[in-house]
Amino acid sequence: MPKYLIAASYSGEGLQGLRKDKATARRQAITTAIESLGGRLECEYFALGEHDVYLIADLPDTVSAAALGIATSATGLVRTRTTALMTAEEVDRALEKTVNYRAPGR
Repeated sequence: MPKYLIAASYSGEGLQGLRKDKATARRQAITTAIESLGGRLECEYFALGEHDVYLIADLPDTVSAAALGIATSATGLVRTRTTALMTAEEVDRALEKTVNYRAPGR
C-alpha cells in the first residue's frame, strides 16, 4: 500500500479545538478517518515549526490521499500538505524506465 507523508497546520480556531480535545483524541480522530478510507496510520508526531503535525500513513491510492486532504482542509481548522513517499526499490524501478524527454532549450 502506498505511503504518504502528511504535514498539517492548525488555524487559530483549530488550535483551540486541539486544546479542548487533547492530542490523543485528535490522533484517534485521524486514525478513524484514515481507516475509513482503507488505510492505516503508521505514526504521528506533533512538532514545532512550519507544521504542527506530521503523519505517515498507508493509503490505498492517491484518490484516497486526496479525499483525506480535502475532507480535513475543508473544515477550515487545519491545512494539509500531502507528499507521496517511495521506497528505495520503487526509485530503482523508476530509474530503470526510459523517458523520451528534451530539456528546455536543448
